[in-house]
Amino acid sequence: MQDMAGTEVAETIGHMPPPGWPRVSLAEAERILCVPGSPYEIETVTIDGIATRCWKNQPPNLAAVARMVRAGFGGSTFLVYEDERVTYEGWYRATAALAAELGRLGIGKGDRVALAMRNLPEWPVAFFAVVSLGAVVVPLNAWWTGPELAYGLGHSGAKLLICDAVRGERIRPHLGELPALGHAIVARAQGALGARATALEAIIRTPQDYGALPDGDLPQVEIRADDGATIFYTSGTTGKPKGALGTHRNILTCLISSSYANTRSALRRGEAATPPLPKIGLIVIPMFHVTACNAFLMATMATGSTIIFMHKWDVAKAFALIERERVTTTGGVPAIAWQLLEHPDRHRYDLSSLESIAYGGAPSAPELVRKIERELGALPSNGWGMTETSATVTTHSAEDYLHRPDSCGPPLPVCDLKIMSEDGTRELPIGEVGELWARGPQVVKGYWNDAAATAATFVDGWVRTGDIARLDDEGFCFIVDRAKDVIIRGGENIYSSEVEYVLYDHPAVTDAALVGIPDHTLGEVPAAVVHCAPGVAPSEAELQDWVRARLAGFKVPVRILFSAETLPRNANGKILKAELRGLFGDA
Repeated sequence: MQDMAGTEVAETIGHMPPPGWPRVSLAEAERILCVPGSPYEIETVTIDGIATRCWKNQPPNLAAVARMVRAGFGGSTFLVYEDERVTYEGWYRATAALAAELGRLGIGKGDRVALAMRNLPEWPVAFFAVVSLGAVVVPLNAWWTGPELAYGLGHSGAKLLICDAVRGERIRPHLGELPALGHAIVARAQGALGARATALEAIIRTPQDYGALPDGDLPQVEIRADDGATIFYTSGTTGKPKGALGTHRNILTCLISSSYANTRSALRRGEAATPPLPKIGLIVIPMFHVTACNAFLMATMATGSTIIFMHKWDVAKAFALIERERVTTTGGVPAIAWQLLEHPDRHRYDLSSLESIAYGGAPSAPELVRKIERELGALPSNGWGMTETSATVTTHSAEDYLHRPDSCGPPLPVCDLKIMSEDGTRELPIGEVGELWARGPQVVKGYWNDAAATAATFVDGWVRTGDIARLDDEGFCFIVDRAKDVIIRGGENIYSSEVEYVLYDHPAVTDAALVGIPDHTLGEVPAAVVHCAPGVAPSEAELQDWVRARLAGFKVPVRILFSAETLPRNANGKILKAELRGLFGDA
């Protein structure tokens, strides 16, 4: 979750916090909430030789969370998808049944199991079935093409794949390239499956029938907090995705962090700290992102709340769901918030149940903060994190966000931020701009099978984020730029080099660069400038089709300009992308 709003202050957007706010400082709120014996008590734990502040009351592993929420919320609705409704009890029974089958198929501690699926009720079932065995789940981007999925499967060494029918068809032509992949379990398949595949419904039935499955328990496996649990892929500047190896502790830090952030906002407002209540959340972020899985899913389960999935984002359908299900929270990326606000049919629906709209993952404007509160009567919130931090490091909501709309918030009490010089040797004073480094119990172990990248990114418990930022004297973080060559389109990361390599592969292209250009709803979108060999003149559409055939659709440049000369470079040979962005004017 990453917010990169501009530099306007509260007066610019026409809102000031209520008189007497804040009632307590951030430091005082932390002192009140984190006292010994409280739900937010902090202890110091040694992780890989590094003394690390952690939430003391955090569950030991994800299997313990599954048992906990079944016991506490078994009869409550957990998952809603179209006409399918699944209770926590039904979800648990399906999870236990699938875990038992995975065990029979030879999946055990440390094995990698890939999960390639759109947002469906089966996703949380598969996720918890894998991690309850002590195995490592590898959520793959459901938008990836067949070759991209094959890369994730091969690089992770996945022993088994759980997927939906669409992803199964995409990967089918590449099975011969994946000798380590022994079996596939396919959800919602329409036709016959191959010899190495099983229908998920043959194991756990369909979601509406989960509650009728036999009562079973998860396997008894010794799982430590710092055992591997996930490999989420994040692209790097080399163009090849890197797998961030996360632990049970990394993920479960988010479970308490979300509750702490909400309680802190109440204290700052002068309200009493009360236990969080169940919510009804409409989620549109893909579950293969850490924001959805680690932050949203964990916070949902901790409070016995309900998740509503959509087959495909559609604003009018979202309005109908909010009205019908009395949705209390939604969001994802700024594009979603803008569409909710600006759709002409908004006033035809009862949206009064909305309490909060959370977003991150893309640049957003301070104006959006005011419009959410004024026009929807909901509190806005955002935060900052990355795949390497298992999602949340900072949180920013309610009056704090309204007061500092250009910030992504202060770090959580178990986290530290610092601003470092470009060469990483010197910490900079408050207010100066440099590279943001982050530390905390949610920082992943490193990159799977990539020792060099791990050594370059993770330093003595700190992660070098690649973001350029500053901190104020209260600890609020302000992202001002990105050092990494990444474009964030509606929450999806696009690493320029990956697209540039594909453009270079076109026979006509001799020079290429990808840049981000502003977009009102998506934050920014990719655009390219290319120089072609003499005597050849491909069209913009031809090059877009070339990229589309090789990469996921969201990576295709929305515009391509042709340069008569080779692209401008500095003395070191680096393309001057700032100059290229200017070619697109006010696009």
